[in-house]
Amino acid sequence: MRTLKSRQDFERAFTQGKRYNHPLIKMVVCDAADEGDPGRVAFVAAKRLGCAVVRNRSKRVLREAARRSSLPAPGRDIILFATPKTRSASPADMDDALVSLVRRANLHD
Repeated sequence: MRTLKSRQDFERAFTQGKRYNHPLIKMVVCDAADEGDPGRVAFVAAKRLGCAVVRNRSKRVLREAARRSSLPAPGRDIILFATPKTRSASPADMDDALVSLVRRANLHD
């Protein structure tokens, strides 16, 4: 799974991307910078969520849900944000939340 890493990529995603919200996950989707790019994904957990253990667990849960829903989508850059409810959600709930966001964003046509 390729990930977004540079500040430029994050800024481009924030300015050009479309936002989708769910109580468990927030998602920003934008077109990839290069044509034919296989797509990338980033996992973000803000410090306000808690200590490093909580943030890392939240990102692991997001990463696993993304794997199960076959993200990233080709030609798209996706940023997934953990919310305060993410840390207490079960993996099945996270899968359902991400599937509904992917469906709303029309990522898997």
